[in-house]
Formats: sequence, C-alpha cells, structure tokens
Amino acid sequence: MTNESLARSYLKKAADRLDVLDLLLNKGAYSDVVREAQELVELALKGMLRAVGIEPPKLHDVGGLLRDHRGRFPEDVRSVLDDLARISKRLRKERELAFYGDVDFIPTEEYTVKEARQAYRDAELVLQTARRVIDAGQ
Repeated sequence: MTNESLARSYLKKAADRLDVLDLLLNKGAYSDVVREAQELVELALKGMLRAVGIEPPKLHDVGGLLRDHRGRFPEDVRSVLDDLARISKRLRKERELAFYGDVDFIPTEEYTVKEARQAYRDAELVLQTARRVIDAGQ
C-alpha cells in the first residue's frame, strides 16, 4: 500500500463521517457531532500528510506537523494550515469529554447545537482542504 492509496482511504473515511455528522446533528446528538468531527479531522489531516510524503504519528492531533512542513503543501493551501492546526487542537481537547464525559460533565447535556454546528463547519473545511491536497497528488 502506498502513501497515496492510504491517503485516499483516509479521505474516504473522513468523507463518510461527514454524512454521519449530518445525521447526528439532525438527531440532536451534539456531543457525538463533536466527537465524530474530531475523528474526521484526524483522518483528513493524516491523509494530507501522507499525500505530501510525511508518515503521520499515532497521535490524535497532527496540526503541528502541518505547520512544520508547510512548504510541502500546495501554495493555495498554505494560507489555511494554521486554521486547520487550530481546529485539530481544539477538537482533540474535546475528544474524550465529548465521548466519555466526567462526573461533573454529562456530554449529552453539556454540548449545544452551536458547538455542534461549529464542529461540523470546521470538519467540512478540513475535509474540503484535504480533498484539494490529496487530489493534487494524483
């Protein structure tokens, strides 16, 4: 399996999750939207890294690598890499809380439609950018 084929696999998995986000948002499952958005972002960013020849580490937030290797990305994508890194970092922080919660944080009660919509928009931006990077590598 090549980096390119694995990048495409990650992109497909990320795109499939966007459909799931829409369903979860419509069901009012806001904490699940946040959690799945993080998964989508992680897959898409790792696909982007693979597409430019970087083996991503087994970490949930690879945003720093986008910044470190800015020069490997197409010029039209470089201007949004900082935004993508911020999105990755923010959603990484929400990952466990959105899924498991805590004794004083019940995910199904704490997350709002506003937070879910923001996670959806952020995931959509990351996915669109990943498509540009991975499709450019064809």
